[in-house]
Amino acid sequence: MESKIARAIKLQLEPVAVVWSDEMPQGALHFKGVGAGCIMNLFAQAAKGKVAALGRENFGCPGGGVGLGFGSIYDHFPMGGREAFRYFLSTGVEGRREDIAEKARAFGGKELSENMLKGEGIRKTPELVEQFLKELPVMDIPAKYVVFKPLSQVGGDEQPKVIVFIVNPDQLSALVTLSGFGRTGIDNVIIPQGAAGCHLIGIYPFREAQSDRQRAVVGLTDLTARRNLRNLLGMDVLTFAVPFELFREMESNVEESFLSRSLWKSLIEEKS
Repeated sequence: MESKIARAIKLQLEPVAVVWSDEMPQGALHFKGVGAGCIMNLFAQAAKGKVAALGRENFGCPGGGVGLGFGSIYDHFPMGGREAFRYFLSTGVEGRREDIAEKARAFGGKELSENMLKGEGIRKTPELVEQFLKELPVMDIPAKYVVFKPLSQVGGDEQPKVIVFIVNPDQLSALVTLSGFGRTGIDNVIIPQGAAGCHLIGIYPFREAQSDRQRAVVGLTDLTARRNLRNLLGMDVLTFAVPFELFREMESNVEESFLSRSLWKSLIEEKS
């Protein structure tokens, strides 16, 4: 499958198709188990031409399991379940829950232990983390695997759930504009907070795909994901995740939109 959008905005990396499957593609990149590993690294490899697959037994970190739609994995967060995660994302457990602190020290990894003790500071209090978890669109998808593959390798009857573009600021501006080209209303794109970069290419656009009025989701705003992908993707990119139905709508509008006009072409030429 090819993308008119990718050509028009001169995308440097392949759009990534996010596919639900009950089988792991032969030769797909994957983790060997649950625990360590950021799925955004495998996502980046898909943008570079590889195929990757994550399942219920090999989704990497807990955030990845939630982001891919494998249920409420934070309830099983290492070192103390949901309670420990609330402290991990906020204030830490030092001086509060010494039992969790001991588990953090035993679990391993200097950075992980430090983050558990001091907290990541993503939310001000554990109570605000709990509210965030209640609002997160946690779901249990009806598939064994979530597959990342280059859009060019999608064919036949295969229908992705989401298409993800990796874009610079000019390309992001183009996609935001194109998303509203043939529509009424101005809320065609959202930037929700996610504790993992995968939330914004997984469960958030999965939720949008179920909506009567689908919206695109801007992502790669998670600080850990940005650090992990800096060497693979660069420092000046974000993701733009589009439910497949909206992707097809946007594709159909490329020729008659601003993407064929002089303003956009002059902007692209300046970047070349």
